[in-house]
Amino acid sequence: MNSKQKWILVLAALAAFMTALDTLVVTTALSTIRRDLGASVEELEWTVNAYNLSFAVLLLTGAALGDRFGRRRMFAAGLALFVAASAACALAGSIGALIAARAVQGAGAALVMPLAMALLSAAFPREERGKALGIFSSVTGLALIAGPVAGGAIAQGIAWQWIFWINLPVGLVVIPLVLRRIRESAGPRAGLDIGGLVLVTAAALGVVWGLMRGNGAGWTSLEVIAAPAAGIAFAIAFVAWELRVREPMVPMRLFRSRAFASGVAASFLFYASMYGTVFFLPQFLQVAQGHGPLGAGLRLLPWTATLFVFAPLGGGLVNRIGERSLVVVGLLLQAIGMAWIASIATPGLSYGNLVAPLIVAGAGVSMAMPAAQNAVLSSVAAPEIGKASGTFNMSRFLGGVFGVAVQVATFAAAGNVGSAQAFSAGFCVATGVAAALSLLGAVAGLWLPAKQKSAVAQASAEA
Repeated sequence: MNSKQKWILVLAALAAFMTALDTLVVTTALSTIRRDLGASVEELEWTVNAYNLSFAVLLLTGAALGDRFGRRRMFAAGLALFVAASAACALAGSIGALIAARAVQGAGAALVMPLAMALLSAAFPREERGKALGIFSSVTGLALIAGPVAGGAIAQGIAWQWIFWINLPVGLVVIPLVLRRIRESAGPRAGLDIGGLVLVTAAALGVVWGLMRGNGAGWTSLEVIAAPAAGIAFAIAFVAWELRVREPMVPMRLFRSRAFASGVAASFLFYASMYGTVFFLPQFLQVAQGHGPLGAGLRLLPWTATLFVFAPLGGGLVNRIGERSLVVVGLLLQAIGMAWIASIATPGLSYGNLVAPLIVAGAGVSMAMPAAQNAVLSSVAAPEIGKASGTFNMSRFLGGVFGVAVQVATFAAAGNVGSAQAFSAGFCVATGVAAALSLLGAVAGLWLPAKQKSAVAQASAEA
């Protein structure tokens, strides 16, 4: 690895770490933000979903912009947008301003994350690329583990605004180094699927808006019935558009592969389960059990830290036993862990009773995650891997948006933040829904081939 490659790896990993951290860093600060800004649980939901939604729907567009206008240039632009939005988050005086700034943050991350991987792929030859991407993935995985702990430490030790202020010095150091140390590169000048972008955004917003407003406006109100109906109509229009447009954002032909369709569906559902739990579990530990933000973040470690132990084990088993077993068993374990927590959670519950179900759930998702991704990427030919990866990542973050929305809706129907007992009641129902979503993910995983062949091998067999 020469010095130029080292610079690219360090800068790409650092930028990706910062954007990945902000996916979860806010979770342990949610209770503090709610008190400071007078936010409802439904409004608090959008501090997570605004980021995830804009990231999900702009991810493929971000990659296309880099290919067209230069990866280094758009990577630096994404960092600048992310840092500026972080400052806006820190300065937000209302929940509406924070939500808007989080949406812009997600747009910046949608440029940074795919272009970081593209820059790495362009810088390293095939024989060295796997090692570089492995280091990159480990760093971003560490961000997901550190996010809740870091957010809790900052919210408790300083102020919640500093979870966003810390991005400024990092960005101000990294952006000039990117422009100086990384050579410009570009990919094929793919068209921008603006129609697809608008339709998929409208579809997601319609469904999420209906779920969010159901308890407040009434589940039989015109608003709540019309919003999801419009979302479904936009989703159908999106599929029809993608089938007709010359350069689609999401090539529908990929879904002809059973492995691809099943892997995407299972990932959507288990990310829905996981993100909804990440939203509520830190709040349960704080609101219902009285722990501080840092204490809540540390108590999540039996769940989040399993990624480092079980993900490599799962990755090593993929080629031996196939993706289906790992996805199905992994998501069943996550469902068991979530159902276990839902059945025992009370304000007075000893933390020791939560450790075992957290480990079970974390082990399950850590096994399923690499297996599902491998199933998706192994189901397509090499020229389609970029589109397949983008579609997979978009679907999993849209799953996270959906999961938070549906669990907030069920929480609000069964509980509230008015007391520890009321919060526990809503939390148990919401976590039960998380278990059900994970179980549905396991069912979707049953449609994976017993032992996935590569797309090349499949093509040879068919010939």
